[in-house]
Amino acid sequence: MVIDITFAALYAIFCWWIGTGVILWLDRLPQASFRWSMLVWTFLLGLSFWGVSVSMKEVSDFNAYLGFGSVIVMWGWHELAFLTGTLTGPRKIAMEEGATGWKRFTQSLQVVLHHEYALLLNFGFLCAMQLENPNHIALCTFALLWCMRVSAKLNLFFGVAENGAAYLPVHLKYLASYFRNRRLTWWFAISFSLSVVAWTWLVWQAQDGKVDMTTGWVLLASLLGLAIVEHALMIFPLPMQRIWGWALSRSSVTSV
Repeated sequence: MVIDITFAALYAIFCWWIGTGVILWLDRLPQASFRWSMLVWTFLLGLSFWGVSVSMKEVSDFNAYLGFGSVIVMWGWHELAFLTGTLTGPRKIAMEEGATGWKRFTQSLQVVLHHEYALLLNFGFLCAMQLENPNHIALCTFALLWCMRVSAKLNLFFGVAENGAAYLPVHLKYLASYFRNRRLTWWFAISFSLSVVAWTWLVWQAQDGKVDMTTGWVLLASLLGLAIVEHALMIFPLPMQRIWGWALSRSSVTSV
């Protein structure tokens, strides 16, 4: 049992680490390569939908790994599409100087609007695929990634100490104008606390025997734990090179 739990947790960590690293590396290749990167990943996106459809049909350890891994690949397509500038929003310029309040919010939303529509559409497809199928790991994985990504985006909007602007590639450097650099905000306190409470509940439910310690449960708990770590990195100055140094060695990264 301990070996199964450890393997599931390590699998989640590996998917998170290698998936993020590959996307960061591809995003730092010459822009002429972006079309090919997106073409290959779109093929992988099709495979990921097939993997999800297979995983949803039966509850098993194999299908938990298949559904989780497939969604990580699926989510990677959205990340790569955004970071290469393929699918961002109708606004592709810096924020107007001095913009505040509603004006700042609408301009910030316009920067990512098409990306958000794509995520919403993807989630709708997954919900349709889930109908009358018993295994919910893929759908829950996508929903968890989506919720935590919305939380992260709002934290960048309201302001955090480490907003990652220094790691933006050249073609996205205008995004830095939408970030705020602040110590600690009410949104960070709320979002971080709720995430920790949710993770604690997941672990407690399993430890207390209220639910079976299944592979899918461990994968989701591990993924939420990693998302909490990512949120923590917004306030602690830990350089990303220590985690993804091999992926950040390209020269297209710039300080902004």
